[in-house]
Amino acid sequence: MGGFSLAVLRIEVRRLLRNRRSMFFSLISPVIFFLIFGLNNAYANQRAGQGNASAFIMVSMALYGAVLATTSGGAMVSVERALGWSRQLRITPLSPVAYIAIKMLTALVLGLASVLVVYATGLAVGRPSMPAYLWVVTAACVWIGSLLFAAFGLFVGYLLPSENLMQIIGFVLMLFSFGGGLFIPLNQFSPALQTAAKFTPLYGLNQLVHYPLVGGPFHWAWVGNLVVWLALFTGGAIWGFRRDTGRG
Repeated sequence: MGGFSLAVLRIEVRRLLRNRRSMFFSLISPVIFFLIFGLNNAYANQRAGQGNASAFIMVSMALYGAVLATTSGGAMVSVERALGWSRQLRITPLSPVAYIAIKMLTALVLGLASVLVVYATGLAVGRPSMPAYLWVVTAACVWIGSLLFAAFGLFVGYLLPSENLMQIIGFVLMLFSFGGGLFIPLNQFSPALQTAAKFTPLYGLNQLVHYPLVGGPFHWAWVGNLVVWLALFTGGAIWGFRRDTGRG
């Protein structure tokens, strides 16, 4: 399995959970955004598919939190590079694919925590309304889909130095969020911007995680968008690992 080890995975998870800065921004900021934007009294009575507008916004903020969490978890590799950890990996049997898989699974742990915190907040305030099974389905879609940004975080972590990396990532994710229609519905954009948005990394994922709630026609282009960006980011992360460890 290319050196893949559950023991290494456990170590990576513990290291990530001890990073207070990542934990704070990944768990607190999406909750704050949900409390600001999702508790409007009018949203409780405004329908959104099988639920209300508050539920729609909760899913959106859970996705933003999961994306922020998994990207942050993946980007921690930049710190390891600065500490010389990549050079140490040259003497281990860990293959690039196994290492990337461990890092992406580690980032998913933090992504799951972010999703659970946002949904728990939604349950506590009582504004979001949708069938019980959709709470589980939409949360699972958000969590699994955030794997895309675990790969993105790894790619960026290998591409950029650790100095000011999180500030750069935060700005890029904000652009992705607006471009993918996470904060502002795309129908409020000009036709040209709506077309361009369909090629951004968050567009397909955003549509897919909301689909169980809102329903309507299903477009396989959403899946294509997700798969293409996942392949690009994962390939970039593997390339970065091989470059740093000097492996062909």
